[in-house]
This record gives sequence, structure tokens and C-alpha cells, in this order.
Amino acid sequence: MEHGSKKKQKGHSKIEPFISQSGDHNPRKLRSWAKRTGFISIFSGEVGTSSTRHGYDLERGGGGEPVPGRARNGQFEIEPGLNRNEAEEPILLDDSRNGGDINNNEGLKDVMYPGGEGESDNNRPEMKCGIRDNPGLVPLLYYGMQHYLSLAGSLIFAPLIFVPAMGGTDKDTATVISTIMLVSGITTILHSYFGTRLPLVQGSSFVFLAPALVIINSHEYRNLSENKFRHIMRELQGAIIVSSVFQCIMGFTGLMSLFLRLINPVVVAPTIGAVGLAFFSYGFPQAGSCVEISLPQILLVLIFSLHLRGVSIFGNQVFQIYAAPLSIVVIWVYAFFLTTGGAYNYKGCSSDIPVSNILIDSCIKHAYTMKHCRTDASNAWETTDWVRIPYPLQWGIPIFHLRTSAIMIVVSLVASVDSVGTYYSASMHINAKPPTRGIVSRGIGLEGFCSVLAGLWGTGAGSTTLTENAHTVTITRIASRRAVELGGVILIVFSFIGKVGAILASIPQALAAALLCVVWALIVALGLSTLRYTHTASFRNIMIVGVSLFLGLSLPTYLQQYQPETALILPGYFIPYSAASDGPINSGNKQFDFIMNALLSMNMVVTLLVAIVLDNTVSGSQQERGVYLWSTSEDLSADPSSLDDYSLPKKVSRVFRWAKCLDA
Repeated sequence: MEHGSKKKQKGHSKIEPFISQSGDHNPRKLRSWAKRTGFISIFSGEVGTSSTRHGYDLERGGGGEPVPGRARNGQFEIEPGLNRNEAEEPILLDDSRNGGDINNNEGLKDVMYPGGEGESDNNRPEMKCGIRDNPGLVPLLYYGMQHYLSLAGSLIFAPLIFVPAMGGTDKDTATVISTIMLVSGITTILHSYFGTRLPLVQGSSFVFLAPALVIINSHEYRNLSENKFRHIMRELQGAIIVSSVFQCIMGFTGLMSLFLRLINPVVVAPTIGAVGLAFFSYGFPQAGSCVEISLPQILLVLIFSLHLRGVSIFGNQVFQIYAAPLSIVVIWVYAFFLTTGGAYNYKGCSSDIPVSNILIDSCIKHAYTMKHCRTDASNAWETTDWVRIPYPLQWGIPIFHLRTSAIMIVVSLVASVDSVGTYYSASMHINAKPPTRGIVSRGIGLEGFCSVLAGLWGTGAGSTTLTENAHTVTITRIASRRAVELGGVILIVFSFIGKVGAILASIPQALAAALLCVVWALIVALGLSTLRYTHTASFRNIMIVGVSLFLGLSLPTYLQQYQPETALILPGYFIPYSAASDGPINSGNKQFDFIMNALLSMNMVVTLLVAIVLDNTVSGSQQERGVYLWSTSEDLSADPSSLDDYSLPKKVSRVFRWAKCLDA
């Protein structure tokens, strides 16, 4: 034992020099060398490996030699993610970055347990293309298209749900899809230049789908008969514009920096999870209208994304990256053969206009199946022009009402929480330093401005950072913002071709619902994966997440029992979104009642409120809670180039020098 102890001390007595094979100073190689030698950088806060579990005295060290695991200022810094395979023992962590001071404590009382913290550098995927890399025009075109195709389900499928619910025609659905492509392209480019500058695609998030369905299915709007689609769309436009202005103020005034103190992984995880779970009543009940199409679709996308994820073609994991578009094409062709083969032909029922079959008694039971399963049920191709440029106020002047605006303002907070989690996860995946609170505020403020554009153009939903971005960056290993910008340009060009929107609007509804089942499940998984930045074994954390999710699902269900007549009017999958007019809150003020019943009927709003209250009132150390480690001004002063990835273009930076929240 004595000999072993001497050997260990001797091994730490000298640090081997860093020798680069290629003459450059690759950050990944430097980190690897630092971990191997226990080197501590006084500039970037690089840390070494722990020696405490081997009986080495960290406090006394040895004779002026560098002490692995000890910072130059006498504080301990042990990097999260190291030595995971050694251990049931906790890993000691420095609390100083979160405002704590270890020197004021008698001992190290905060611990982080292996497996509960964030990723180590070794577990992060190596990027093929960095955030500022420019591999050339052809690779950028390919990477840009790849990025957007992997997000196809999230970008374009929402209108297939809410446009028919609003009473819109197939042509209206095609127009909304084209509008979403245009706004998504514009807002992605804007965010890449003036937002956080991370390679994140902006689009019509599912966060805004739930409140849209709540408004659509309330008494006041579901009973409209004349110009129902345009009237509801204008109502949504007004609500989105008001909530977007609120989001702009939050971001550009720096208020978001204060709100960030309440947002931690324990809050983000259940909130994002609730966004996906909010649609469980729509998913398979809608897909089940045509199980011969929906089940193969679900199975195929799972086979592509899971069983075949390791298959590489020309160096690309084609099946994992293109799981959604590939499976859609295959099953769509299969559905076409079913349609042309007569699988949905019924005696005496018209195959040209399935909806008209509800007028014939013998065809009523088949009308629903024909509408959802036939590939020729949509007339979008015949009614849509080849060239059509979406323009602002194309549906008319927005309508502004207090009740719908108040609902959207609260939902914009949920969208902000979603984006904050995505910013942090994306920065970790691309091996960049986390942004500062000011950069996060800048991103949220710009998302608010982009949502104003979405409201003016009439997409039916606000524009925000898509949750699936972090997953896309991980599987494609492409972090170039130039690729995302070029992909945005391509999306804008496609939006001018009306027939592109028509093709997408012609996807059978059962097929779309089946893919959305997997997309929503992915959102739930991505949300819960945020817990890797916390102590996943902490009773405090798992209790907060569990209670938040359960109440987020159960409380809205409670509100539904106060609307028995609704079950006779609406399809079953829309009943959870119809409590705004019939909920239990009845104060006598119709505006207040509508707002409160609507908000409490949305899973994600209830989950966010419960999670924020519990996480910020239940005691717990900062390491246990997994508080986000945003970069600070001290990091910037120590290493001015560390946040270059987030810096605004020089000319823009000079214009907005007055706004502190825009600083990198």
C-alpha cells in the first residue's frame, strides 16, 4: 500500500509537455492532454481528473507541484463526465461558477453523482462541419437540404391538423404550408445573423398548436359558418402579434436575463415533454382511421431511425437522417396502390368527393375512411396555382381580442423556455461554450420579432426554435450556420412554387398523423433528456418532474368533464382543446373565465407553472438542480475569442452598441 501511494504521488510530480503532431493546437487534443496530465488552465477554466478516490490529499498537495483536480486559486474543479466508470462515489464539483464559494465552507458539501451530469467531451459527436466552416457551395447545398429534410415532420405537418379544423379548404392548407416555408426560411436566416447565431432552424412550433386548437374549438369560433377559416386565422394573427411584441420586450430589454434565473433543466425537461404529450389524444385516434397505412408508417420510421441508424451509405447515416421523408415516400406510394387498386371504393359512394358521401345514408360510415385514407381525396393540386408568392395580411386585417392575446402571451413564455433548453443543448452538441445570458435574451427577442412576421403573414402559429434542432445537429454532425442559411434560401424559393405546397397538402391525413406520433414522441424524449444536466438520481428532481408531468396531464382532463355536450359535437381527439368556453371557472367575467379555462386546459402551461414553483421553492444545491452554466463576462474578459461564435456582424454590433442585452 505504501509503495502504491508513493507511485501515485510520483506520477503526479511532473506534467508532460503538449506536443502537436500537425503543428496546430486542436482544442480537442488540448482537452485530452489536459485530462491526461491534470493541467489546469488559468484562462479557460480547464480542469483535470480527480485524485480524491485514490487517497491523494487534495488540500495539501505536494511541494509546489501542480495538483490535479485543484485550480490555481485554491478551489477544486473536477470536470463533469470524467471517471464515470469508476463509480459509486460522488465527484466533487466547484460551485464558484454558479455564484458559490467553496472557501467559505468547512468542506465540500455539494456533490454530483456519476451518470447524472452533462456529457463529457468524449461522448459528444465530432462535427463534420463547424459553426463557422465554409466547405464550399455544393456541400453547403447538400448539408442545408439535409438539415431541413430531417425536420420535415415538424416544419410542414401542423397545417394538416389545424387548417381543416378551422374549416379551411385543401387550397387553404397548401397556401398555409407555402407561407410557413417562406416565413421559416426568412426567420432562420435572421436568427443566424442577428439572434444567437447558432445553426438552428426556426419554424411554426407545436408549442403554438395547442392554443390554436383551444381557440378554434371554443363555442365562439366552432359555430361560425361564413368565412370561418379566414375569421379564425385573423384572430390567431392578432393574438400571435401581441404575444410576439411581449416576447420582443422580454428579450431586447434584458428582462429575459432575469427570467433565466427561474429556468433550469428540471423546469425545461417536463415542460418540453408536456408539449409532445399534449397531443396524445390526437395522435393515434386520428392515425387509427386507416391502420393499414398508419401502422406501417410508424413501424417504418422506427426501423429507419433505430434499427438501421448505424447503416452508412457514402459516409452518411442515410436512414437515421432521412427517416421521416423516406418513410413518408414509401408509405405514400403504398397508399397510392391501395387507392388505385380499389381498397377504398364502396358501392354507390363517390371517390371524387368523399365529403359528399355524408349525404348518402349507405356511405356515411365510409366517408371518414375515404377522406383520411385515399391519396386522391385532396383537390389541392387542381386548385393551387403554379406560382404564388405569400404576402403579409393575405387573410385580411388581424383581429385583436384581450382573451386570445392573453392566452398567447403565456404560451410565448412556454416557447421561450423551450428555446432556452434548445440553445443550451445545441451549444453543448457543437462543442461551443454556452452563450451568455445576454445572448440568450437577444435570441428570444429576435424570436419575438420573427413571430411578428409569422403573425403578419398568417402562418397560424408563432415562429420559434424547433426543439428537434439539437437532435438534427447530433445525427447529421453538421453545425455550419452557412448551411442552415442556404437551406433557408432554398425553402423561400420552394414557397413561391404553389404546387410544392399542394403536394404536401395532399398527404393523407392518417399518414400525417402516424408520422406525428413519432415526432411528438421525439419531442417528449428530447425534453426528458435535458435531465442529464442534473442529478437524475435525486429524489427532489424526480419528484418535481413527476408531479409536474402528472398534474400537467391530469388537471386539463379534470376540466373536460364540465363539457358533456361537446362530446356530441366534436370528434373525440378535439375534446381536450374545447374547455375554454365550458370549464369549471365561472367568476361572472367572461373574458377572465375564457382565459383561465383555456390556460388550465393546456398541459404545457400547467406543467411549466408547477415545475417553476417547485424547482424554485424546494431547497437544493446548484449542482443537484443542474443550474445552466451560462457563460459570464469573466469568461469573456479571460478569453475574448471564446464567444466569437455568437458575436454579431461588426456593422450590426456598432448599430446596437447601446443595447447591453445584445452584447456577446
